[in-house]
Amino acid sequence: MLSQIDHIAIAVEDLDQALAAYRDGLGLELDRVEEVSAEKVKVAFLPLPEGHAEIELVQPTDPETGIGRFLAKRGEGLHHICFRVEDIEAAMSRLTAQGIRLLEEQPRVGSRGQKYVFLHPKSANGVLIELYQLP
Repeated sequence: MLSQIDHIAIAVEDLDQALAAYRDGLGLELDRVEEVSAEKVKVAFLPLPEGHAEIELVQPTDPETGIGRFLAKRGEGLHHICFRVEDIEAAMSRLTAQGIRLLEEQPRVGSRGQKYVFLHPKSANGVLIELYQLP
């Protein structure tokens, strides 16, 4: 069902400060910074070497979003791990048949046409997992 890790998302209070660690300190290349108005976040995309996955630094633009509430409750750190799937609807059906809770009944569509859905952290040992189908 899973093909590979697509990205690891890290919730941050200050994108510029986080870039100092990940870009300047660790030497990851910054691909782009994008404001995702539908999610009310600003995201820095840093591909990992070999280009098979990336780190996403996610800063809320509104404290009432999921990322904003996450930061208020838990502070900065790992927010979720995203895995690629070939067929997101089939993956969702399989997971719900196994009793795994999803946060949405239908996948969302991102700015680049990707379909995505999140598994409830209580169904994955406290880890928020995202499934991603590329367009």
